Amino acid sequence: MSMSRYKEIKLEPVGVIHSPFKKKEDIESKKYANPKGFDPVHGELEIFKKYEAGLKDTEGFSHLIVLFAFHESEGYSLHTKPLLENTLRGVFSTRSPHRPNPLGLTVVKVVKRKGNIVKVLGIDMIEGTPILDIKPYTSRDQKSPIKLGWLENRIKKS
Repeated sequence: MSMSRYKEIKLEPVGVIHSPFKKKEDIESKKYANPKGFDPVHGELEIFKKYEAGLKDTEGFSHLIVLFAFHESEGYSLHTKPLLENTLRGVFSTRSPHRPNPLGLTVVKVVKRKGNIVKVLGIDMIEGTPILDIKPYTSRDQKSPIKLGWLENRIKKS
């Protein structure tokens, strides 16, 4: 399919992440390379006032899917070495921020909402990361059984 059939895609952030991680290097720590990973990390989703009404009813969900931009990522490679790995992997089999389209996705646990602020657990983004969208995490998102590809051996070692 020809790329000329697609129009340019423009995205406007709907909010910003508040995180204990102030720079990329804060996230690239061995202490998060465990089964719990970022689950205990507190943070906030600040939704811009003009989009606050869109948060209505999110309190009823235990988890939210956050789509965001890797705003500090520069360039990409189709092969990358994941954190704590020495093997080159295809970028689409990793969570690397260095992607053709620097988009990220994470699932966070909702702690509470107050106005345009949603307090969450599971933050794995740096301070100031632009939020592009939020969606509820539902039973439809839970797939089972799953296969973990090259990560299978990594998880067994943990």
